[in-house]
Amino acid sequence: MTGYTMLRNGGVGNGGQTCVLRWSNRIRLTWLSFTLFIILVFFPLIAHYYLTTLDEADEAGKRIFGPRAGNELCEVKHVLDLCRIRESVSEELLQLEAKRQELNSEIAKLNLKIEACKKSIENAKQDLLQLKNVISQTEHSYKELMAQNQPKLSLPIRLLPEKDDIGLPPPKVLRSCRLHNCFDYSRCPLTSGFPVYVYDSDQFAFGSYLDPLVKQAFQATAQANVYVTENADIACLYVILVGEVQELGVLRPADLEKQLYSLPHWRTDGHNHVIINLSRKSDTQNLLYNVSTGRAMVAQSTFYAAQYRPGFDLVVSPLVHAMSEPNFMEIPPQVPVKRKYLFTFQGEKIESLRSSLQEARSFEEEMEGDPPADYDDRIIATLKAVQDSKLDQVLVEFTCKNQPKPSLPTEWALCGEREDRLELLKLSTFALIITPGDPRLVISSGCATRLFEALEVGAVPVVLGEHVQLPYQDVLQWSEAALVVPKPRVTEVHFLLRSLSDSDLLAMRRQGRFLWETYFSTADSIFSTVLAVIRTRIQIPAAPIREEAAAEIPHRSGKAAGTDPNMADNGDLDLGPVETEPPYASPKYLRNFTLTVTDFYRSWNSAPGPFHLFPHTPFDPVLPSEAKFLGSGTGFRPIGGGAGGSGKEFQASLGGNVPREQFTVVMLTYEREEVLMNSLERLNGLPYLNKVVVVWNSPKLPSEDLLWPDIGVPIMVVRTEKNSLNNRFLPWNEIETEAILSIDDDAHLRHDEIMFGFRVWREARDRIVGFPGRYHAWDIPHQSWLYNSNYSCELSMVLTGAAFFHKYYAYLYSYVMPQAIRDMVDEYINCEDIAMNFLVSHITRKPPIKVTSRWTFRCPGCPQALSHDDSHFHERHKCINFFVKVYGYMPLLYTQFRVDSVLFKTRLPHDKTKCFKFI
Repeated sequence: MTGYTMLRNGGVGNGGQTCVLRWSNRIRLTWLSFTLFIILVFFPLIAHYYLTTLDEADEAGKRIFGPRAGNELCEVKHVLDLCRIRESVSEELLQLEAKRQELNSEIAKLNLKIEACKKSIENAKQDLLQLKNVISQTEHSYKELMAQNQPKLSLPIRLLPEKDDIGLPPPKVLRSCRLHNCFDYSRCPLTSGFPVYVYDSDQFAFGSYLDPLVKQAFQATAQANVYVTENADIACLYVILVGEVQELGVLRPADLEKQLYSLPHWRTDGHNHVIINLSRKSDTQNLLYNVSTGRAMVAQSTFYAAQYRPGFDLVVSPLVHAMSEPNFMEIPPQVPVKRKYLFTFQGEKIESLRSSLQEARSFEEEMEGDPPADYDDRIIATLKAVQDSKLDQVLVEFTCKNQPKPSLPTEWALCGEREDRLELLKLSTFALIITPGDPRLVISSGCATRLFEALEVGAVPVVLGEHVQLPYQDVLQWSEAALVVPKPRVTEVHFLLRSLSDSDLLAMRRQGRFLWETYFSTADSIFSTVLAVIRTRIQIPAAPIREEAAAEIPHRSGKAAGTDPNMADNGDLDLGPVETEPPYASPKYLRNFTLTVTDFYRSWNSAPGPFHLFPHTPFDPVLPSEAKFLGSGTGFRPIGGGAGGSGKEFQASLGGNVPREQFTVVMLTYEREEVLMNSLERLNGLPYLNKVVVVWNSPKLPSEDLLWPDIGVPIMVVRTEKNSLNNRFLPWNEIETEAILSIDDDAHLRHDEIMFGFRVWREARDRIVGFPGRYHAWDIPHQSWLYNSNYSCELSMVLTGAAFFHKYYAYLYSYVMPQAIRDMVDEYINCEDIAMNFLVSHITRKPPIKVTSRWTFRCPGCPQALSHDDSHFHERHKCINFFVKVYGYMPLLYTQFRVDSVLFKTRLPHDKTKCFKFI
């Protein structure tokens, strides 16, 4: 303490104090430096050592720094987890790097393959181009060879005669007029199209005397006729209506003759003119008797032998239904065959033959030899004896209860009103028609009226008098619809009528109904028949029937259609060509000019189907054994020839008589876009499909943003004028194939089923071939027909929601079938499939063909259609009964025939195994 005090106070030893201080400072600096060195060098080395040995420490119990607290242990585990993650990530990175290298190697190989494919495609394109060039050169060479071996044919130049050209010299006797000496063929070339000019009767004096109903009906039908033209200079035929007049005797023969000769295109003798005198009443007089008609044809219902020129003039039926259509509900059915009376006759003869001859000396002077025998007394006695014998129930009355209708001399006058006569004929199996006693009266309006009424209600006409000229007798085979018996055989009439079988009687009644509907029933049918007879006589083919112009709805396509595995799963069956064949239209059938003669009687008398009365269609039914005129009409060539084959060769080609053919799908839809798109996609890849015609039945157009599928063939969306199920069967001009597959937008059919149905239809082209079958049944308690959709081994209809049929039936359905049927389809929005089955069965007298064991064709999960409505079946019951009324009988035929293929597996319920399968 003393030293310390001394030092502080600066006492003795100041020099020693300085040395001590210096040494002390050096020691402090050295210690500080050494401490810093130890901290900066050794501590990081020790920390680095322990950190590197951290991973080698045992997780269970090895402790690097001795005992630790809980918090310190957690920190160590976190570090361990991070280390494990690092190693896992490193391994994954190594694996990804290996995969990347492998993928790069595969990409390089694929790039090499792509380059090789591109080269192959370029080579294939070059080969295809070369093949096209070879084909083009071959076709060119073929055309050159054909041109060298065939003469060049062109349509003849039409040379029209001068307006005042008289033409052929008139015959010595105008009664001997025939086509070869009284008709100017130069005005009617084969390629002229048969233009007809119709005079306006109101422009002439006699027009004011015409019956207004007759004149109005005639003008209406003339305006709608396809042959009528307003250019009189090019006309082949000139038509003038002169009767029926309202009052008898108001128009004198001399005045009428003068007015006829003053017609603008009469050309002094009236050649190529047709004078029509339509009778609406049974007492219509012979207006044109004692009128010189020159070389003009006469068409009327009353002719004297001295006036009628066979093969030149025409006997027409009376115009009973002037401005109205026949009421099919009032027409009795054609069955049962036998009715209450075997035959009936009601009439009264006002004047005998003897008194007629005494009053008309001009007739007797024109006859050679003795006057004809009068058989009327023998007829009366014989028919009364049959009635009195009561062997059969007959009704004959030779005296009218009321005042008889006016009639010509020796003609049997009609009794009562038309309604009363029809009620009696509805009870008659046969209707007697006694011709006038004067044989020089070859036909009269009264006889024509009796014939018209008998055919209308289904009473088979029995004409007593073989000299009579029945309407259109030179073109109609009346023996198929009526009995013409000479008057001397009146005693054998009863035996003859009793000997007819029920089948023959029903066939005659059906043929008579066909003749009445086609040629007699309306003003349009009468006028069309007159023109058709003349056109057939001069051998000019009928004009092509019109097709329904398709108003296409623009739509966007391009959506790649997928492939439904259910549609494509066909097993080992080869449905058709591997590559989709380009659209191929069926060869159009052009009627040959000579066919008018060669096919004459079959076309006019085949019931039903008036081939010559109506314009011909471009797709007339083609029978396998027939040779048709195809293409431009340069000559006959066969339709095709089969190549035989079996197994794969048979599956890969159609073969048969038409080895190359396609079909068109017609799909009716109404505001179900999603269902429609799905149905169209299911058609993708379907072999032999030409195109799809979608009939858009809704007034609302499809959505603008709707993308239509690309199925490899054209899709035509057609807009309709109104919502009608009849639009399904319109003969659209876009349908270029004979085969039509009518299918609903919710139908679900496999490709193999469609192809099988197509092959079956090709073997029966005149029938409906489809999948779901239905049948009709007679309801005994209610005495009416019923529609039945129950599963059955027997059927009589095939639903057209999935069926093949010929386009020819589309023309008949739309233009020939009675309008009353189409009206009922529109009224109920139902029954169009039943109507088509009725039509085809009526035409062919064959049932439809069902293929496969399908009972339904609806797609699962689709929205409900109209057929699910409760009133659906009640309406179909009504439709069947109404259609039977229109046709006069039940045309549907039952069948147990079903076509299955051994190439398909048919699964039937255990309770349906009793059905027969025809393979």
